[in-house]
Amino acid sequence: MTEPLEPDRLEGAPHPRETHVLLGHEKAEALFLDAFNSGRMHHAWLITGPKGVGKATLAWRIARFLLATPEDEGMFAPPPPRSLDIPEDHPVSHRLLALSEPRLFLLRRPWDDKGEKLRAEITVDETRALRNFLGLSAADGGRRVVIIDAADDLNRNAANAILKLLEEPPPKVTFLLVTHQPAGLLPTIRSRTRDLRLMALSAPNLARAMEAAGAGVIDPAPLAELAGGSVGEAFRLTHLNGLALYAALVRLIETLPRLDRSLARQLADQAADRKRPEAFDLTVTLIDLFLARLARAGTTREIPPEAAPGEAALIERLAQDPGMARDWADLAQHLGLRARAARAVNLDPSALILDMFLRMEETAALISQR
Repeated sequence: MTEPLEPDRLEGAPHPRETHVLLGHEKAEALFLDAFNSGRMHHAWLITGPKGVGKATLAWRIARFLLATPEDEGMFAPPPPRSLDIPEDHPVSHRLLALSEPRLFLLRRPWDDKGEKLRAEITVDETRALRNFLGLSAADGGRRVVIIDAADDLNRNAANAILKLLEEPPPKVTFLLVTHQPAGLLPTIRSRTRDLRLMALSAPNLARAMEAAGAGVIDPAPLAELAGGSVGEAFRLTHLNGLALYAALVRLIETLPRLDRSLARQLADQAADRKRPEAFDLTVTLIDLFLARLARAGTTREIPPEAAPGEAALIERLAQDPGMARDWADLAQHLGLRARAARAVNLDPSALILDMFLRMEETAALISQR
């Protein structure tokens, strides 16, 4: 399957099934392996954590492990496995890579009937195909695996259909549910799954993960700050030159409380570039991120590591006390949401970004007058 047709593939990054090395999540892997070796394997696992930290990669590692590891044969059984590693040249690895493994079912958002647009959710129609899969006996009578990526995409009817399967699971079937927001799932689904929590990656692990995926990182610390320890977000920032954009935003905000109108218009026009439709969302995301870092620093009185030259001094100047932090937090609460809502009804993206800069100027001016 080609990259544009993969609903769960991030542009510029390998698909999770293509990634055999998972860095920074040894505790989660050890927890699963301990359950496997102890014979207390749960039938359903909820793989949670921030978006882009490797949850889907772990799901594919577990699936590869379960489908390639021989079942216990009593006194002739091999020693308990010490890791989830399966060689890339193993037949199961090849079949998973080609999406041709008959013992695996992948449930994800489908394309519309014309194949032109991804559907916004996983519907009950897709779960019917899963029920058909589970109704068939496994090709060799062994284990089967179901990956749901992401469970957050299940609509109400589809979620209820999955719940019924979790309540009465077929034998030798393991469900792996990837979720970015577990609190949004049905409580009954959460209660019937065992949690595997993945944390944000450190800067060194993020850099190693990027390098392993074929994307080198020159300076991992700023990237880790902006990506929040998420490999997926790091790929997006790298692919879209997000570090340079954030540095430009910091340079603009340094001119507050008297905004540099020329630079503001330049950045607003860049965000409206029709050849780069993702530029608007990235700009709004980075503005939101700066405001959040500003508010947090003013509240905690802890300046975060710089994600751009001059950022530390700028944050210290604009958020000198909790009162200033509250002003920035109030602005952050609605500024990005309002811009995205306006963009959704096709308002001029350049004007929307410029308006965000002007609202920031107003806040900075009010703070400076105290």
